[in-house]
Amino acid sequence: MRERIVVTGMGAVTPVGIGIDNYWENLVSGKSGISRIEAFNPDEMPVQIAAEIKNFKAEEYMDKKLVRNTDRFSQFAYIAANEALKNGLPVSAERMGIVLGTAMSGISPTAETQEKLTLSEKKMVEPRFVPRILGNMAATQISISHGIKGPSVTVSTACASGGDAVSAAARLLLAEEADAVIAVGAESTICPLVMLSLASARALSRENKTPKEACRPFDEGHNGFVMGEGGGALILMREKDAVSRGLKIYAELAGWANTADAYHMTAPSPNGEGAGRCMSEALKKANMTPEEIGYINAHGTATKEGDKDEACAVGRIFKGHLPFIGSTKGATGHMMGAGGLTEAIASILAINTGMLPPTLNLKNPAYNLPFVKETAVKADINAAMSNAFGFGGQNSSLIFKKY
Repeated sequence: MRERIVVTGMGAVTPVGIGIDNYWENLVSGKSGISRIEAFNPDEMPVQIAAEIKNFKAEEYMDKKLVRNTDRFSQFAYIAANEALKNGLPVSAERMGIVLGTAMSGISPTAETQEKLTLSEKKMVEPRFVPRILGNMAATQISISHGIKGPSVTVSTACASGGDAVSAAARLLLAEEADAVIAVGAESTICPLVMLSLASARALSRENKTPKEACRPFDEGHNGFVMGEGGGALILMREKDAVSRGLKIYAELAGWANTADAYHMTAPSPNGEGAGRCMSEALKKANMTPEEIGYINAHGTATKEGDKDEACAVGRIFKGHLPFIGSTKGATGHMMGAGGLTEAIASILAINTGMLPPTLNLKNPAYNLPFVKETAVKADINAAMSNAFGFGGQNSSLIFKKY
């Protein structure tokens, strides 16, 4: 029997609030973080809306020199990690690890720098450019700040990156390569380059006039996802180490799985075959039956194909004992690499508070499943599943249990 893995710290930076308390309060109350883009002038863009972290001032959370040396996605990761580590390292620096998940790391400053370089007569790029955009630099800055000297790994599995960071952290603990690992997910991709590509692929909602109603997970009117940004962090430890140190335990990470569709670059496998297999594997690892899951925080992006295939997979795996199902992306947008972490946090808080967050704009479900619609639902649940699926057929499922 394997050792139990538990969660001893959490941190969140999201479009609906910075900090765990703000994030959860606004999520449950139904606040939307989606509005017209302010990061750049979107007038000539087909998609003019996103879930940005408005009025974000990194210097309120970080040293000014560090702000200059980091990209926005690294800043989100750093702030979320700091909140999770607010009581200091739970173990020695040499036995503390980091796993960071990000889909596109420094894509926004890369695009911006190239544009300036192309238009400028003086061909120069500032010396911090390369280290700022590297995917591993977010983990590096967390490591330097806190003196963390154990394993440091960065994973990039598209929108499954955050979930995969959690499962990779668990594997490090079970292999006894670390005594505590902070799993972090971070993303900031709201820039013309990325958004024009996704708009061309017809993946994004174009409801520019009604941004708060644009993201409609599992609704008959779903017409594409809305870009989001942010960061999330969880501290994972073996149960015996957390208990021996008298640490607060928020939940047990009971099971996890990662699978590949082996089907298509962007489209999910038909009827959610890969997603369903991932959920089944997570249940198997947790030694749990489908009826023990009380809530699924679904990937639920509000794309017709993605929603349909995930709904098919859930209906097939949980047939006869369907749990509550919801998607928080109606509020936060699709936070890509950060979503797997912030949605895992929402699942943990749902277990601890007995409140299931609403799925904003879910008025007329397109599928016959027990959805949490536009209002939070009170429910005493003992376990929750959090799904994160990404381009390339990357699937991640996490299961958390009440401790």
